[in-house]
Amino acid sequence: MTKFSAFLKDESGAVTVDWVVLTAAVVGLGLLIFSWVRPAVSNLAEAISTELGNAEACMTADNALGCTQ
Repeated sequence: MTKFSAFLKDESGAVTVDWVVLTAAVVGLGLLIFSWVRPAVSNLAEAISTELGNAEACMTADNALGCTQ
């Protein structure tokens, strides 16, 4: 029984368990924030793509002076 009670009192693996729980919490929060931020970033990227497409069409058009900013 001495080995069993010594095993129960041993705390050497407790730090590892703490780090696993902490890491899981950080990853979970990262995923939560990513799912919240992703639509806004996607909309911004689409808007930038549209503006760049308009600018390219304006620059390659014959009457480039007629393009509005």
